[in-house]
Amino acid sequence: MIIKGKEYKIDEIIESVNIDSNIPMKRKNGLVLRDTQIQILKNNYINYEEFNTLNALITEIEEILTEEENEELETLSIELQEMQYYNYTNK
Repeated sequence: MIIKGKEYKIDEIIESVNIDSNIPMKRKNGLVLRDTQIQILKNNYINYEEFNTLNALITEIEEILTEEENEELETLSIELQEMQYYNYTNK
């Protein structure tokens, strides 16, 4: 496929995007997290397997954020809080 004079190969583009990393999956400890979220936690030395509730994990992240600025963790915290609200709050 040619777009604005540049050739793109669809197969190569599809292979370069890891769609599975954005699918939430239930983990051994019962938390539902995406691979991309787990990678952010690992990059910040947070072992998600130590937590059995999303609230506990969010609390840990928030404690870290009180001590240091980390935009990636802040964004993750917001995502997890939204997941907590929409999936586990009676409406």
